[in-house]
Amino acid sequence: MPPWFPSSCGDGEAMPPARKQVIARMRTIGLIGGMSVESTVPYYQQINRHVAERLGGLHSAPLLLYSVDFAAIAALQAADDWLQAGEVLANCARKLQRAGAEALVLCTNTMHKVAPAIEAAVDIPFLHVVDITAAAVCSAGIENVALLGTRFTMEQSFYRERLQRHGLNVTVPDAADRECVHRVIFEELCCGRFEPASRRAYIDIIGRLAHGGAQAVILGCTEIGLLLSRDDSLLPLFDTTALHARAAAEFVLADRFPTCTG
Repeated sequence: MPPWFPSSCGDGEAMPPARKQVIARMRTIGLIGGMSVESTVPYYQQINRHVAERLGGLHSAPLLLYSVDFAAIAALQAADDWLQAGEVLANCARKLQRAGAEALVLCTNTMHKVAPAIEAAVDIPFLHVVDITAAAVCSAGIENVALLGTRFTMEQSFYRERLQRHGLNVTVPDAADRECVHRVIFEELCCGRFEPASRRAYIDIIGRLAHGGAQAVILGCTEIGLLLSRDDSLLPLFDTTALHARAAAEFVLADRFPTCTG
């Protein structure tokens, strides 16, 4: 036991052996965040809340966070320089693995475009947000989903094709609605602004997607769940941040609860 490890519960009594065992058996997750700061905070909160709910008391998850400068990443996105963006995040992944991470969570949907570069850089599991989300959608018996996200996520193939490999039919809003969704994400949500008018615009977009045959909506941007709640939508919403964070917590607890399924 390292010298800094607590040997008591804070009231002078020795820590029960069972509690030591629980702490020792949790696994460490590495988070690549900052894209944006607003959506990285819920990852930290939700992972820790899931762990506390499962273990009780003052338990929390062993987490390592590498938070990037989003302005630099956004500039690479705008320049269509995904190769350099992938190398930046791959370097973050290497640092997290060296620091002791046993799995990685990329706290952004759009940058899963460079997931192959991250996976190639490390020897630890990468918890892919699309696979986790698709599993939840399929478990709900849904086949036709609409996808909201940045224009990169909605218009490029990396996200939709991975969903389709799970047997899902994927639609996106029309061009004008895609522009609205993208603008609100970058100009408002990433800056911590949650405007009622933008919420109404998103609700109207979801209504049009429902009219087009969508059975549910994937909130394929980590910030959208900060704007919309289940009560706002006439269709079921699959919040990728919530699903991803829960999967991360289950990984942390996998040794303690080996039968966890999420």
